[in-house]
Amino acid sequence: MKQLDYFFNPKSVAIIGASHTPGKLGYVVFTNFLSNISERMVYPINPNTEPILGQKVYKSILQIPSEIDLAVIVIPASFVPKALSECVKKGVKTVIIISGGFSETGEEGKKLEIKLKHIIKGTKVRVMGPNCLGIYDPYTNVDTLFLSRDRLGRPPQGNIGYISQSGSVGSTILDCLAEEQVGISKFVSYENGMDINECDLIEYLVDDKKTKVITVFLEGVKDGKRFIHVAKKSSNKKPIIILKGGKSEAGMKAVVSHTGSLAGSAKIYSSVFKQTNLIEASNWVELFDFAKAFSTQPIPKGNRIAIVTDGGGFGVLATDECERHDLKTPEPSEKLKKIIRENVPAYGSLNNPIDLTGDVTAERYKVVLESCLKSGEYDGIITITLFQVPTLELSVTDVLINLKTFKKPVLCCSAGGEFTKKLSRVLEKNKVPVYLTPRRAVRAMAALVDYGKFLKR
Repeated sequence: MKQLDYFFNPKSVAIIGASHTPGKLGYVVFTNFLSNISERMVYPINPNTEPILGQKVYKSILQIPSEIDLAVIVIPASFVPKALSECVKKGVKTVIIISGGFSETGEEGKKLEIKLKHIIKGTKVRVMGPNCLGIYDPYTNVDTLFLSRDRLGRPPQGNIGYISQSGSVGSTILDCLAEEQVGISKFVSYENGMDINECDLIEYLVDDKKTKVITVFLEGVKDGKRFIHVAKKSSNKKPIIILKGGKSEAGMKAVVSHTGSLAGSAKIYSSVFKQTNLIEASNWVELFDFAKAFSTQPIPKGNRIAIVTDGGGFGVLATDECERHDLKTPEPSEKLKKIIRENVPAYGSLNNPIDLTGDVTAERYKVVLESCLKSGEYDGIITITLFQVPTLELSVTDVLINLKTFKKPVLCCSAGGEFTKKLSRVLEKNKVPVYLTPRRAVRAMAALVDYGKFLKR
């Protein structure tokens, strides 16, 4: 068993700072584990040994009779060194320090963090944090997030491995993924990274069988040489989507005060990402969009894209965006046009974008989309499906879901109100990614195509 496995699948957990008071961080973290107590032993630790929710409370981790795989520390920073020393003495395998007040706060905090490093130096104990949210794993139900489930959704099981150096960015995307029912394999918020950092986590997720794509929100790295080596080696095995925070001068200063990391030049980072074949997202929405595409769709073999729409203007916008991103939108061959002509009214468009018109039916979508995929003329499809069209049956969702048998990427663009959102959720649940705008759908397709080019090279 790898050492990092104990973070994600511990048999025994100690919550140092488990609280008796509902709403406090230590209470939320403890109840997260308590709800899954049948799967592992959970030990609350607090100077006040009154039971918490009926569970025996220990004054110190040293009093716990069994071995501890994972300790979660949720106490004020000044008490953390003593708690960590006791974890080392106890032989705890892994520790998550949620507490803040370290290198992100200035010189005194840096000294305190250095003290923590000295405590674990020469030991086998691995530490995540400090100043972090920790871990959420939907497969093992390990959940150290101090944000309660009634305020922050947890995504279902899936194949996106998600690493974040920011708890706020990380938790926001988690909430969005949960809303759209997009699954993840693991979520890790590591922040200051005094021991476990982005390199360790990328290497771990590359070997994780449940993870298909890795997404990273990065503020800064502490070992540039190692990062380049790990990125270059890992991107050959799995797509890695990365969003860099702290690109502006003001942003760089903010990074130092947030996690104590060195942000560095935006141009240098972007150049490194390109050289190591990481897929750079320009904002957190793209990070989310790209992750959905890579987690559900096959990698295209080329850049020939068919745009199929029931709204002409949306098709034009998608075509413009394809040109900006070097995606080709060739016209269908005469043979393919003949098939389309037999199923699309004379006032529709047989070119690319293929306009199915405002009286489209599910059957018309089925024939045209399947014909394009069968033809061998296109490497992927962007279908713009405006569900508000009165003639369009609800069965169009089944049409789109069944296209996965062709093993080519199909991304859907659909915008609208509650009715549209309801059908979009059906598609997302069945691994058809839906995007609100043509631009977002095209950018996601371009990311898939670019990674396909890299794999060919």
